[in-house]
Amino acid sequence: MREAFTMWRDTRMIMLVAVVAAVYAAILVPFKAFQIIPGFVSVRPANVFPVIFGLMFGPAAAWGSAIGNLIGDIFGGTLSPGSIFGFVGNFFYAMVGYKLWGSLGPLSSGNEPDFRSNTGTQLAEYVVIAAVASALTASTIAWGLDTLGLAPFPAISISIGVNNFLTSAILGPILLFLLWGRVKDLGLLYPDVMRSEDLPDVGTSRTQLAAYGFLVVAFVWIAVGTFVAPPGSTFQLVLGAVGLVLAFALAAVSGERLSSIVS
Repeated sequence: MREAFTMWRDTRMIMLVAVVAAVYAAILVPFKAFQIIPGFVSVRPANVFPVIFGLMFGPAAAWGSAIGNLIGDIFGGTLSPGSIFGFVGNFFYAMVGYKLWGSLGPLSSGNEPDFRSNTGTQLAEYVVIAAVASALTASTIAWGLDTLGLAPFPAISISIGVNNFLTSAILGPILLFLLWGRVKDLGLLYPDVMRSEDLPDVGTSRTQLAAYGFLVVAFVWIAVGTFVAPPGSTFQLVLGAVGLVLAFALAAVSGERLSSIVS
């Protein structure tokens, strides 16, 4: 996770944070009027951006998505203590993309996510990543709102999880097909912008183990929190605390393989 801090040394990465935040917020705010759960969950076509921006811009997209979501809450009239968890959840939403691509063993395509070749396996890898990112984001936000007594975990986790996954899974591959090559030609992919010494130097086995750890934490947390743990209970509180600590721990020890795949 140190790349999430070392990236602030690079002016171009800081500019990418600003661009991602601006684009994300610009699409979020107009749709705040279309509420699924008033005050907490709205229709969000902008949800396609964190995963694909995460693949293209790496840690800059993680910060940009977190900041963009916060800006959306401020200007969309939904700012609340729950926005803290929205910030963290949207950070994970983009971070999971570049952490997992190429690190899922037999589930990985071995190609950069341009959807120009080996399309079927790229699509399978992308869908898995979108599902993990959506589940982890939904669990983080739902746990925060449940802990604050603002909304029950199951209602928030299902609405955010489904909303995030469908948008990113359906629109993401199309946008990557259209944008990946152009962004690459501009030299703006994070492996091209960041210095190699600022990226984590982690062995393949540890990167894969961390990637599968993200998968297990995300799916177990959202399943148990939604269907087993009662809303507002001590069980729910402890489950979320453990899930969030594990997510940060995995982010800290994991590396990334995408920079070695990009040719």
